[in-house]
Amino acid sequence: MGYPVYVTIGNVLKDIRRKPSRRAQILVAYIPTSKLEGLGKTARRRAQANLFHSCLQLVLGPITLYGKTGVAMVGGDGVWRRCHPIFACFVGDYPEQALATCTYYGRCPKCLVSPDQLGERRSFPPWDHREAVGIYSLADGGVRQFHAACREGGLKPVFHPFWAMFPLVDIYLSITPDILHQLLQGVMKHLISWVTSLGAFGPAEIDAQCQIIPPNHHIMLFSKGITMLSRVSGKEHKGICRILIGLVVDLPLPHRRAPTRVLRAVRALLDFLYLAQFRSHTTDTLRRLEDCLSRFHENKAVFTDLGIQKHFNFPKIHSLLHYGSSITLFGTTDNYNTEQTERLHIDFTKAAYRATNHKDELPQMTTWLGRLEKVQQHAELVMSRQELGQQHGTSVKPTGPPQPTTRSLKMALHPSIKAVSFDDIHGLYGAVQFQDALGEFIARVNYPGISGNALHVRAVNTLIPFRSVPVFHKVKFISGDAESAEIVDAMHVRPEQKDKHGRVIPPRFDTAHVLTQSQGVHDRTNREFQSCYGLNMAQNAAQVTG
Repeated sequence: MGYPVYVTIGNVLKDIRRKPSRRAQILVAYIPTSKLEGLGKTARRRAQANLFHSCLQLVLGPITLYGKTGVAMVGGDGVWRRCHPIFACFVGDYPEQALATCTYYGRCPKCLVSPDQLGERRSFPPWDHREAVGIYSLADGGVRQFHAACREGGLKPVFHPFWAMFPLVDIYLSITPDILHQLLQGVMKHLISWVTSLGAFGPAEIDAQCQIIPPNHHIMLFSKGITMLSRVSGKEHKGICRILIGLVVDLPLPHRRAPTRVLRAVRALLDFLYLAQFRSHTTDTLRRLEDCLSRFHENKAVFTDLGIQKHFNFPKIHSLLHYGSSITLFGTTDNYNTEQTERLHIDFTKAAYRATNHKDELPQMTTWLGRLEKVQQHAELVMSRQELGQQHGTSVKPTGPPQPTTRSLKMALHPSIKAVSFDDIHGLYGAVQFQDALGEFIARVNYPGISGNALHVRAVNTLIPFRSVPVFHKVKFISGDAESAEIVDAMHVRPEQKDKHGRVIPPRFDTAHVLTQSQGVHDRTNREFQSCYGLNMAQNAAQVTG
């Protein structure tokens, strides 16, 4: 196996870049992961670091020349321009950040904070890129002199880092925040362990709170709790963060102590997490981001007082200080989140592994991926030829930033149950006024302009020649066009039932807010919403009784 290296262009729209199917991020190389077992521990680490930088020098070497002289490139509008590609950002987890910047593990890859001050809310001077380049220029001279300069500068003795010769580059400035590994699987992992420890609320109480959370479309349910989870993924960490404040808000600390400071610290970090993921920022949102960080540092001592944590000198805690400046310089964090490359790793690397059936055979994987790219390029060529062969006057898909879209209803092709009697709708689903609502709907369809008492009379006199209707147990709402449709919400209606093992599944009836032109907004349960079942069935009934 090998470490994949992905490259993308900074001015590609984020809505395109974050979709693996659009291939805005390109897999350009694999860096070998040889363990070099024949060397000692210290020599092996230095050799692996030198191997990493040597491989990236080969991959990114052309940037050195073209960044200075420029290269002709054609844009999406068909115009050729002279472009100067430069190395802008390095996106990776903390170990890769330390490896790329040649800093020691446990130090910040962006500033000169000492390891025993990582937990403080203070600003420190940044690493000096020019000074580092000067130190690494001594690598061609005496070995002792070079190692002494690296030791004095606090840097690893790497033989010519890959970024040393790049134009207009500051590697320490180019290190970007990472929502997936720094926040979700770093800071939030620590926070979850703090609040679930015996010194705080305890695992039993937290798991019990998880088990009584009602289901919701935007909530991941943890029916067995969260304290017994192992190898928690980024998606699961997101799900825990959505419910974490609700799990602890009413719980007392041991010895009946007030949990006020704990709740403030938890809320501050959660607010920071969600503010950091905004897709657009203003001066006000960045100020609020810093305020959240200040509130956490003001209340973090509660975990020390409870005996849960001795110190907060973690690089990922300290990295929160650099989010505001990085967002100001490079844009929102979804531009450089490793979650995108993780998705590519799943789609390409693991698919290649399954296709080749070789655990350590890197050439077979690269050959398979090369063939896959050729097949995709050929499919695009065929599609473009077919589009050229179509008649003129066909609609052209607009380009540019995506426009805001409205939500639309999405129903399954077939109902969940084909026939449910009126008695079961009344008894099992709780829609006690179903027949009255159906009669009113049929009367309104047959007599569009009627209202008031006349509508009520027509509804009472409407003959319904059937005693059962199909029922849908789920309604989905999507946002976007047909190509990029995204499910933004869903409603469930389900009476009590049993699974194949005879275990009882409790009923679920979500709440819906129904907007009608004549009545405005009415709060009614999804029982009544679903009892109005669907437009198609009512229209058929209107035709029958018309």
